[in-house]
Amino acid sequence: MVLSLSPPQLQAIRTHAESTYPEECCGLLLGKAVDDEKLVVEVVPTENTWNTEAPEWEDNSTNHGKIDRYAIAPQEMLKMQKAARDRHLDIIGIYHSHPNHPAIPSECDRIYAWQQYSYIIVSVVNGECDDVQNWSLDEHHQFQSENMIVVELV
Repeated sequence: MVLSLSPPQLQAIRTHAESTYPEECCGLLLGKAVDDEKLVVEVVPTENTWNTEAPEWEDNSTNHGKIDRYAIAPQEMLKMQKAARDRHLDIIGIYHSHPNHPAIPSECDRIYAWQQYSYIIVSVVNGECDDVQNWSLDEHHQFQSENMIVVELV
């Protein structure tokens, strides 16, 4: 698979990541999967609702917070799924940032990831975007690098 997005869409992700630093940002990628390509139509920033006291998270210790975890509220996911469906689109991916860490998935990222999605991770070092990588889960629930191309979309 390859994930295709436009320069303004990538810039929106980078800007969101820098604006939330030193906390992680998160958001959704709406689009369509056709053959071997996932085409991003819209980037939707969301609030990072990570809460160390939420019982639904396996790793809810107070050692973690929004500086190294992210969560998209379930009601926001449902709302965006419906909005996307109404436009004949799907949620095809999720993006988030890693403040002062590489754009490589963490074990927490892997635990909560879904196989059908692409995962863009933005490394933000000292408030500036340093690297952007795209990942997807394989059949063994392990992250693999997924191609990402930035092209002017028509």
